[in-house]
Amino acid sequence: MSSEGPAPSRAHGWGRIYFAVQAVAGLAWWVGVFLSPAIREATLGRLDPVSVAAFDIPLFVIASGVAAFGVRAAAVVATGWTGLVAVALAVYATITTEAGWGVLIMFAAAACSVVALFFVVQGRVPTELIVRGPFAFRPAPTRRGTAANVGSTMGQLILFWGFFLVVLPSVIWWLEQRWGVSLLFPSAAAPVGFVVLLLASSLGIASAVTMSSIGGGTPLPSAMPNRLVIAGPYRWVRNPMAVAGISQGAAVGLVLGSWLVVAYAVAGSLLWNYAVRPHEEADLERRFGAEFQQYRGSVRCWIPHW
Repeated sequence: MSSEGPAPSRAHGWGRIYFAVQAVAGLAWWVGVFLSPAIREATLGRLDPVSVAAFDIPLFVIASGVAAFGVRAAAVVATGWTGLVAVALAVYATITTEAGWGVLIMFAAAACSVVALFFVVQGRVPTELIVRGPFAFRPAPTRRGTAANVGSTMGQLILFWGFFLVVLPSVIWWLEQRWGVSLLFPSAAAPVGFVVLLLASSLGIASAVTMSSIGGGTPLPSAMPNRLVIAGPYRWVRNPMAVAGISQGAAVGLVLGSWLVVAYAVAGSLLWNYAVRPHEEADLERRFGAEFQQYRGSVRCWIPHW
């Protein structure tokens, strides 16, 4: 999913393969719905399967099968219908507390369908759209002092941590309970989560202060450091703030006993690694040249290098 991504022809092939798999899986699911009351209840609740199938089989199963032959219009139809069903089923499950597993399956299918659609239509995923506008990479104004950068960074941490580590996980946890898809965690999960959260938060704060005090900027793309930072936690791993943030998200999931929050953290790590990081590192290479190339060659992205 990087800006370069796989070769267009190869990506096109992967997109077609995905739609073929989705068509087969969708057909198998419908067979299960009509043969197994347990599958029907878990994924459709009390919805009439005949009425749903009248729309879903042609717009999801058949459209996915046609998209597997590279028909772009069919890929658009299958992807649009999958997203619509995911949202509608989520509303239904939230109101009725039924069909929670169906919601998760359809949201996963919708996300994968979007990627496959881009592969079929464009031969790549246009991840560069993520780093445009207010999220475009720009260095911080050089006139700002260290105190201003550190203060701005601390404000950003409070805002982002409050939203991504408190608000969003709380909503996810509530939906998990409402949809009836929660799983039992061992009793040690919460204490372990607290310890990991404390350690990861310490790493995040140390990394943010190091970046803002030495680099002359902030973690925000719109006010990035003016100097390459290889001090503090950046001596051991290239992206300590990302490591900290993902670990924090997983730790919050352990504290809440929510596997969906843990999955949310894992999904965030994949999105950052494959969609955002290539653009960030390309920007660093443009601005710092050989210095960043040497740093990238000697310090790993995820695994600490002592």
